[in-house]
Amino acid sequence: MQFVRTFFWAGLLGLLLTAGCTAPRSVIHSGKVTPKGEFKVGTNYAFNVATQPIGALSDVTLGLVNDLKNRDTVVLDDQVNGVSRAALAYTLDPVSPSWDFYVRYGLVERVDVGYKYAFGSHVFDAMYQFMGSTGTPKNPGKPGTYGSIGLQYSSRDSKLPGKVLWQNIDDLLQYNASRTDILVPLVFSTSFGPEEEIGNISYGVAYSHTWINYHFNPSNFVQKQADRQDVIPIRPLSAKNNYGAFGAFVNAKIGFKYAYILPALSIYYQNYGKYELLGGKQTELKGLTFIPSLGLQFQFGKGR
Repeated sequence: MQFVRTFFWAGLLGLLLTAGCTAPRSVIHSGKVTPKGEFKVGTNYAFNVATQPIGALSDVTLGLVNDLKNRDTVVLDDQVNGVSRAALAYTLDPVSPSWDFYVRYGLVERVDVGYKYAFGSHVFDAMYQFMGSTGTPKNPGKPGTYGSIGLQYSSRDSKLPGKVLWQNIDDLLQYNASRTDILVPLVFSTSFGPEEEIGNISYGVAYSHTWINYHFNPSNFVQKQADRQDVIPIRPLSAKNNYGAFGAFVNAKIGFKYAYILPALSIYYQNYGKYELLGGKQTELKGLTFIPSLGLQFQFGKGR
């Protein structure tokens, strides 16, 4: 038992230290909102797997970044642009784990509100139930499909992770960024037992939109001029952009009365658009994002 406890806490610490900087887009909501006066409290662990940053990082090695970082003067070329592209792609949609804690409250009939702390992000949302019963297991309503729509808001600074490769990229480019995200999920669900007492299966679609500001501020970058031998210093770059994403999801809630396990999968497609790089260069990014997650939720209140 001592070994099991040690293993658990070591794993927990490791997950906390590796939690990523992505906006939370795993949809674990049911079509039935939290009944008025009740609470839901839970935690959710997700892994954000985005195809674009994986592709952007394929040609960037620790040796290349170290070589560039150790030069007195860095001449802008395709390799440097590739490193800049990788940093930007990671900010837009990192490949990383994330862990959040949340609380939800049934504010009024058919409306609940929530707060989530996602290790650096403060996330606020609300859901409106437009379809189905608003009863409780103690006072059930008419059986049927539930439906709800919501709005989620989050904002945060997006930093490259502290791992060796990314830290060297950060040192090389002097890069930082910030982002604001909204998410609009449309959720339908079917109950297991009266008023989801045993759980539910939920599914739907979601739209997210991101606004990003990013900055490159290297001090020793230069650029060759066309048809000339001399070079000119590269100016720092501050730019902004925004993009939308469309997704679909499925999740389940399995348990009884007070405690539930929540497995979920969300898939998004996004065309991130065109982005400015150093020296007047541009890059275009797009790709798929897969977000599997597993959570634990407790529900309590007067309806329970």
